[in-house]
Amino acid sequence: MKNYYAYIRVSTTKQGEHGVSLVEQRGAIEAFAIRNHFAIGSWYEEQETAAKRGRPIFTRMLKLLRSGKAAGVIIHKIDRSARNLRDWTELAELVDSGIEVHFAHESVDLKSRGGRLSADIMAVVASDYIRNLREETIKGFYGRLKQGIMPMPAPLGYLDAGPGRTKIIDPLNGPLMQRAFELYATGRNSLTSLTEQMYAIGLRNRTGKRVHRNVLNRLLKNPFYAGLIYIQKTNQTFSGIHEPLITLTLFERVQNCFSGFPKKEHSHQLIFRRLLKCPHCNYSLIGEVQKGYVYYRCQTRGCVRTCLREEVIANRLLETLQLLQFSNDEEEYLDRRLPKIRKQWDLERDNVLAGLKTKLIQIDDRLNRITDLLVDGTIEKDSFEHRKKTLLEERLKINENISAITTGQWSVPERIEKFLELAKSAYLAYQTANKEERRELIETITSNRLVSEKSIEFTLRTPYREIAERFNSTTGGPTRDVPRTWERLFAHINQALQSSTVFNNELPKAA
Repeated sequence: MKNYYAYIRVSTTKQGEHGVSLVEQRGAIEAFAIRNHFAIGSWYEEQETAAKRGRPIFTRMLKLLRSGKAAGVIIHKIDRSARNLRDWTELAELVDSGIEVHFAHESVDLKSRGGRLSADIMAVVASDYIRNLREETIKGFYGRLKQGIMPMPAPLGYLDAGPGRTKIIDPLNGPLMQRAFELYATGRNSLTSLTEQMYAIGLRNRTGKRVHRNVLNRLLKNPFYAGLIYIQKTNQTFSGIHEPLITLTLFERVQNCFSGFPKKEHSHQLIFRRLLKCPHCNYSLIGEVQKGYVYYRCQTRGCVRTCLREEVIANRLLETLQLLQFSNDEEEYLDRRLPKIRKQWDLERDNVLAGLKTKLIQIDDRLNRITDLLVDGTIEKDSFEHRKKTLLEERLKINENISAITTGQWSVPERIEKFLELAKSAYLAYQTANKEERRELIETITSNRLVSEKSIEFTLRTPYREIAERFNSTTGGPTRDVPRTWERLFAHINQALQSSTVFNNELPKAA
């Protein structure tokens, strides 16, 4: 009795563990072997798709057949052996070399011309079935993406709610992932230290183990948490309908930290570290501790030699912050004026919302136009994806602002009051704050900080600069007209607070 191999296959591991296909295939092959008086010497079971090449067990079996270890092989059906034409060609070559190939479910004689033709046709049909299935799968995949649903496993912090449904926030890991973004956005954490912090407060992966540093790095770069779905393989971005864990602004701040986070750890956390620049070479001054005093030097070769003590620089900063303090007359005026601003905002809120909704309509129109340009072949796909991503991010920010205004999380009067409180208390806040709080205050209120032997210049950000210069008239002369001065300032402050930088970022708390 001749010795034969038997080969059975399912496409996925799940089918192999829970399905009955392997049992049915084995039963059909055993019955075929008994009818034809074949002895089965070895069984080869595989859980791999036959749509592509590279099945290790199938390849090993073919190698043994070529070496003459068995008279042939018995397979349940043609589509169990190969659904790509290259593997089918290898089976045909076995037949041509005298090795028997039998199919338990299909009565085809591969040694005859007619049988070979019938088998070839069935193999082509199986290959076409896979090709069509792949196209339909891709069509369904992108159909879900266009609906705003991610047809892939939920990232850490979200849970799968079932096929065709949006991801939902994980009540346990969701807030922890949100906290991870907030901590990294401060710029005071490396990925290594953040990994330790998140493990300490309870962040775990799906198996309950520590989230590895590289995994956290990948998660913090995933825009899904901000409401966008990005497909890396095709470089495509889609607008998601799931609930975002963070704002797009916070996500962008995290990405900026990836590119700008200092790689070296410093033994001395100096107040002005990496905050001061030399006006001659535009490089940062280097802080040094000598005999208990901190000095900042420009160490660029050939540049003007700058060496100033930290106390001198701090005193100049305090002089600048002192310009932000309010007089008694100003305090009284603001106490009377702010309630009127609240009433005015109640009337203007609907107009602001209408303006934002108009911008949304304009963005949708632009998305439709660039899509038409892509279909017409007027623009390249890469250019289309870049413009589309920019518009989707802009639309997401506007939706965030609409939601904040509608739910009362953001209002002009509250942000003006918060800003004014920080401005007038900045001088005292700096004196009573610790080093980290002082650094945060400096970065919030000032933009350029140029230091040389001859001058120390701190440039205040808008609208802090307008506050400091509030009593300088257009003619250069001083003025003490408090109402007129502050009415002009409110226009500047309102405009600045609605800019992309200040509007979307939380102002530090005043001490």
